[in-house]
Amino acid sequence: MDTNPYYASTEKTSFTTFTPKRKKMKAYVFPGQGAQFSGMGKDLYDNSDIAKGLFNRANEVLGFEITKTMFEGSDEELKQTKVTQPAIFLHSTILATTLGEDFRPDMVAGHSLGEISALVANQTLNFEDGLRLVSKRALAMQEACEKEPSTMAAILGLEDAIVEEACANVDGVVVAANYNCPGQLVISGAIPAVEKACEVLTEAGARRAMILPVGGAFHSPLMEPAREELASAIESTTFNTPVCPVYQNVTASAVTSPEEIKKNLVAQLTAPVRWTQTMNQMIADGASEVIEVGPGKVLQGLFKKVDRKFPTSSAALALAE
Repeated sequence: MDTNPYYASTEKTSFTTFTPKRKKMKAYVFPGQGAQFSGMGKDLYDNSDIAKGLFNRANEVLGFEITKTMFEGSDEELKQTKVTQPAIFLHSTILATTLGEDFRPDMVAGHSLGEISALVANQTLNFEDGLRLVSKRALAMQEACEKEPSTMAAILGLEDAIVEEACANVDGVVVAANYNCPGQLVISGAIPAVEKACEVLTEAGARRAMILPVGGAFHSPLMEPAREELASAIESTTFNTPVCPVYQNVTASAVTSPEEIKKNLVAQLTAPVRWTQTMNQMIADGASEVIEVGPGKVLQGLFKKVDRKFPTSSAALALAE
């Protein structure tokens, strides 16, 4: 599970209406933070000249050998903020590149950090600009975490509305964040407020209310300093018209306008990951199968929570075959 939650912004967000094509469509989805593992990407580097070139270029852009940590580092080393998010981004985007002509997305989406991977995949961003934004995002989030003690918690087995109401009635900053799938929602905020919300939600019948081992209140109002810092970087980056719609976390709807994509990406750090809503909307818009591109199988599992018969697969497995 991606441990980056989101706060529901009160600001109205516009988006482009998307009329789905009348055909079966492939949806490609990209995981977020928490999917990393030691050795990630080594098989791509060893077996693809294209992948090797992109990994080497990434080392130059970042100014350190991220490949050494990805391929040889310990799990603890991979948890470094400056490594984790770029590592997942690199695994996802480079894997998509190695698929060649087989990679023909009709729609894309990414969970939290994965949204930037999705924007490279549908050609809204080029590889280097996407990597730079991911690196700045990671460092800005870490700085925001250091300003105030904060955390997140996973709430299992309750309806979203119950969790939202409990958070609203607790003193201090605590908000509903990652809407991962029906019955699984992450909350985020100041430590005392999150702990109190967990107590209230346990009494309300939550199957589990567990504090997550994370460094801060990602995607809550406490991420406002990071949002401001990332906004400047996003505004100075070129966003192209995508080759297919991206279903963004903030809207859970298909977006094709570069300006709207920018605005939603800025809002993302303090807005919720509406992943449950995103999955439902992609299926409603004609997705016939979903392919997860990147480390792990978390997103496939979440789709199965929405519809256990929905076809899912892994791009990494397909490449191996």
